[in-house]
Amino acid sequence: MACSMDELKHVPLFSLLDEEEGAVLAAQVERKTFAPRQRIYKIGDPGKNAYILISGAVQVTTVDEDHQQVLVDEPQHGELFGFASMLEQTPHQTNAVAVEATVCIEISRDDITALLQRKPQAGMDLLTMASRQFHASQQLVRGRASRNVNEVIEEESTFGERIADTVAKFGGSWTFIISFCVVLMIYTTINVALRQKSWDPYPFILLNLFLSMLAAIQAPVIMMSQNRQDMKDRLRGELDYEVNRRAEAEIQRLAGRLNLLSDKLGDVDDLLRETLTGRADAPQRSSL
Repeated sequence: MACSMDELKHVPLFSLLDEEEGAVLAAQVERKTFAPRQRIYKIGDPGKNAYILISGAVQVTTVDEDHQQVLVDEPQHGELFGFASMLEQTPHQTNAVAVEATVCIEISRDDITALLQRKPQAGMDLLTMASRQFHASQQLVRGRASRNVNEVIEEESTFGERIADTVAKFGGSWTFIISFCVVLMIYTTINVALRQKSWDPYPFILLNLFLSMLAAIQAPVIMMSQNRQDMKDRLRGELDYEVNRRAEAEIQRLAGRLNLLSDKLGDVDDLLRETLTGRADAPQRSSL
């Protein structure tokens, strides 16, 4: 179906066209109407045409490596979708489905070429739309990328925090316990053997002072490391929550599709029953 000039005037991409140029372009492009839940194109279809949303709602989705459906874009009024595949003349990398009754303008690469020849300024609008889709893709990747908690914490840690982790790691090891016991035994044995000449005779007051200072310094260092571990656990919990929320959304979407499929099967069953009933009644009426 041919497109009208009134519809083209409300599309930002064609707002700079005069009456004559708009009429020529309106004769070239086509107006497409899609029913609710009707597929506009799917992954692998030839990318011959792109679409401009006039009314209704469209969801552009793709399928990731886990075979999960991922929402890529929800174009607004006057925005393009399927644009990259149309320009490159490559198969579509996404699925586009009309959420409700939708009207789109179907546009080809030749139509874009003719538009740019008449109005070169329209190229900036095309670049703006392409940049929006690019930024949306970047945001999608950022949101879905799996992050390593340890890497995130290490990137943000300071030099003092790394020292605290090293001290806590060494202080809680058997190496530290055995080494500390050996040093204490050597220290006390030497002081006992020297007797009057010892620098720290029994009850080893100097040693107790050193141990108290060591405990006073070691305790806050270990607490600092424990705080960082709590931060790791909290971040890990937040990431787990995001993953669980996405999983819940996927399950709910799958359940909705199963319910919709069940309703459709029920409609088909009713239609088949009506058809079979009508065929059974036809011979009886003809015999009468």
